[in-house]
Amino acid sequence: MGSTDRIVRFIAAAVIGVLYYTGTISGTLGLVLLILAGVFLLTSFISFCPLYAPFGLSTCSTKNR
Repeated sequence: MGSTDRIVRFIAAAVIGVLYYTGTISGTLGLVLLILAGVFLLTSFISFCPLYAPFGLSTCSTKNR
């Protein structure tokens, strides 16, 4: 996972967390988004997204030889 992907996931998780804790989003949608934010945080900290592997995706930059 590239650094841009990690930063975007972290910011998205932070925004969802703030919206949930301020009461802007609530109920079932709020809980689903809060769980998604947790997954975003986890994957950004470990720099690995399990959904990228089966599809062969990579957001890491590669150096040209």
